[in-house]
Amino acid sequence: MDEKTPVTKIRIGPAGWSYKDWAGIVYPKRKPAGFHEATYLATYFDTIELNVTFYRPIPVATAKEWVARVAANKNFVFTAKLWKEFTHNRDLSAANELAFRPAMEALRDAGKLGALLAQFPWSFKNEPDNLNYLNKLVERFREFPFVVEVRHGSWDKPEVYEWFADLGVGFCNIDQPVIGRSMQPSDRTTAPVGYVRLHGRRYDTWFSHGPDALSSERYNYLYSAEELNPWLKRIQNIAQTGESAFVITNNHYEGKAIVNALQLVHRLTKRPVDAPRTLVERYSALEAICNSSDSTPNLFRNG
Repeated sequence: MDEKTPVTKIRIGPAGWSYKDWAGIVYPKRKPAGFHEATYLATYFDTIELNVTFYRPIPVATAKEWVARVAANKNFVFTAKLWKEFTHNRDLSAANELAFRPAMEALRDAGKLGALLAQFPWSFKNEPDNLNYLNKLVERFREFPFVVEVRHGSWDKPEVYEWFADLGVGFCNIDQPVIGRSMQPSDRTTAPVGYVRLHGRRYDTWFSHGPDALSSERYNYLYSAEELNPWLKRIQNIAQTGESAFVITNNHYEGKAIVNALQLVHRLTKRPVDAPRTLVERYSALEAICNSSDSTPNLFRNG
């Protein structure tokens, strides 16, 4: 980590925690009583991007429960994806806002919401109607640390970044398969909150959708050390420019997001990391950067 960039300014972690293919790889083969994924991951990382909030609103009680689950890690802060009704169906009805907002307010009021991410699809292009809609959306959620992810290259214009900065909206820097007019890797900061999302580079399945096997293959990608190298400098640049930076690994298939997140933590802090024993057994590249071959926290060791 650069001396000018405190470790606590950069929080690295995965997108979501509920994946069936993580069983026995990221999580213990036999989960002990009282096991919760958020608590477990918070022993390794300082953030998790809430993925479930993209699919449905969560109750306030659930948000408060998650805050309690990660309380042992004082530096831990969630980020959350905005409900797809706002980003994909573009429905700004009062009913949708009333359903979604209370849990986000609970996270924010607890000091545990680092960013609210509006993830738009590749089809959301820089066009007048979309600009107008985005302006309305930002206004609705202005009191949150708001970040926007756009994937189409038509947004890559100086006036767009200036507009984001004027609105106080964060820009999400992404790594994705660069197909046609897709956004390319960047290190832009347009607000106090900096944001990075690494999606993997599965060109052959990137535009697949649905619950089938092909869709899950979108995120079946493990970054090499060489591929991560340029992102180390970008992440440092983002952190130095803003007040905080979140780096989210979304290449979640079979725990690859956890592997790359740990590698980034190690490379940026220049210190050994703890890692789930089962993950090290699956991905031997972690052996060289771990404190030991069995660095699963005592709370979760179960034979």
